[in-house]
Amino acid sequence: METIGIVGVGIMGSAFAANLRAAGHPLVVYDISADALARVEALGGSIAASPAEVGERARVVITSLPTEAALQQAIGGERGLTSTRANPVVVEMSTMRLGVKEAARKALAEAGKIMLDCPVSGTGAQAAKKDLVVFGSGDRAAWDAVAGIFPGMARQQHYLGDFGNGSKMKYLANTLVNIHNVAAAETFALAGRAGMDLATVYEVLKDSAGSSRMFQIRGPLMLAQDYDNPTARIGMYMKDLDIIGEFAASLRCPTPLFNAATQLYYAALNNGRADQDTAAVCAVVEELAGIRRP
Repeated sequence: METIGIVGVGIMGSAFAANLRAAGHPLVVYDISADALARVEALGGSIAASPAEVGERARVVITSLPTEAALQQAIGGERGLTSTRANPVVVEMSTMRLGVKEAARKALAEAGKIMLDCPVSGTGAQAAKKDLVVFGSGDRAAWDAVAGIFPGMARQQHYLGDFGNGSKMKYLANTLVNIHNVAAAETFALAGRAGMDLATVYEVLKDSAGSSRMFQIRGPLMLAQDYDNPTARIGMYMKDLDIIGEFAASLRCPTPLFNAATQLYYAALNNGRADQDTAAVCAVVEELAGIRRP
């Protein structure tokens, strides 16, 4: 098994690391968090001192980073991937604006390296179970060369053509996630107002025609009011919503359901729920409905 490099081992990156390690891949990783590095080291992974060192020790380098600034630093900062002497294929798996990813691709290309745009659909909890879908785009030969690593960390992978198409598909996926998550919250609030047993509501509806992956995945969190062990923090998720809003506006495309659903996340954020799971929009809707669960 070839060594895989990972720059960024937070919620998603650490799940990638655990599953790739379980699949037999040696790992070399970099992160600014000592705690994150310690978790990967406990799996048997090797620690690098910089992104450049990761690129020197691994033919394939995954980047999974929380902010655009973090990606820019990992690519073009001091001892960033552009400065490595080797020529790894960089597999960018974060959710970022297209312009930021294109700038990173261009910087790497000028340094003689290839970057693929490969965001994933799925939460941190799904990532831990390899329940992810990879949206791949960019140089086809590079994709073919690295595609063999994805079964170790995802259940599906799709090659979508030109660089950036992966991100566009991720925006579409998260448009549905946004709406379906709020729809699940509304369902529980309506059921509560109707005096129904919420556990029964979940069990009956999870496999019904009205179900969704968000109802199935986030429904148990809403049912248990388990919002403080986040797999996707509201404060971080707002970045994704802003990106999708900007993308739709740039195309002059109306997104009325997406825009309406987004208001619930703003309300959650402004009511101190930034560090909670996105399932906490259920608590926001219940508050609007006058529901006070224990």
